[in-house]
Amino acid sequence: MESDKFLIAGKHYLSRLLVGTGKYKDFKETQTAIQESGAEIVTVAIRRTNIGQNVKEESLLDFIPKEKYTYLPNTAGCYSKDDAIRTLRLARELLDGHNLVKLEVLGDPHTLYPNVVETVEAAKTLIKEGFDVMVYTSDDPIIAKQLEDIGCCAIMPLASLIGSGMGILNPHNLEIIIDNAKVPIIVDAGVGTASDAVIAMELGCDGVLMNTAIAAASKPILMAGAMKKAIESGRDAYLAGRMKKKFYQADPSSPTSGLIK
Repeated sequence: MESDKFLIAGKHYLSRLLVGTGKYKDFKETQTAIQESGAEIVTVAIRRTNIGQNVKEESLLDFIPKEKYTYLPNTAGCYSKDDAIRTLRLARELLDGHNLVKLEVLGDPHTLYPNVVETVEAAKTLIKEGFDVMVYTSDDPIIAKQLEDIGCCAIMPLASLIGSGMGILNPHNLEIIIDNAKVPIIVDAGVGTASDAVIAMELGCDGVLMNTAIAAASKPILMAGAMKKAIESGRDAYLAGRMKKKFYQADPSSPTSGLIK
């Protein structure tokens, strides 16, 4: 809905779907999938995607113009706070002073689970340097609140492990995080299909970020469109307010008064 925008770092967006730009067969497929998704924010792994670092290679900027999309440089592949900070400083230079970034500091190459200690320290430094930090973290409500309190502009708890497609494994933790947050909560990592995105939105998440769920689908363009609809449907259901669950009391849909006997 036009009136249901969400705010990140002072800017309003219509789409609550954020998408990655990796794992596609080429930049043209990336471009088409993003267009079909309706996403306005796109993540870019600075260590893996050319946005001007290699002048002799094709650049993502030629297919996903930064005049049309909000770029969200991320620190995928960084395993220390120093690497993450260095990478985002480079991103700001490449994107002409761009401050909105996605911070992730990984702790384990096998699970890609976040190192929350290094993440917190990196976030403190980046915020002091004027970055608007959206931060990937575990689904620990305490850590999520700490990251908000130090100034992160959006908290991005995992649904399950990056690239796993396992969906939301602990909805109760997400609900606690959402209930206690004053900044956007965006599910990041683990979404596998449209129903996962719907569940995240029905829980009250402000948005969902995904990459593999679209790029690794048999038909990425079709999946991108499905995810767009899922985000919109889940958000509408959340705003509508679901009926209360009744574990044993049946309640007929049709009225029982006035029955012919």
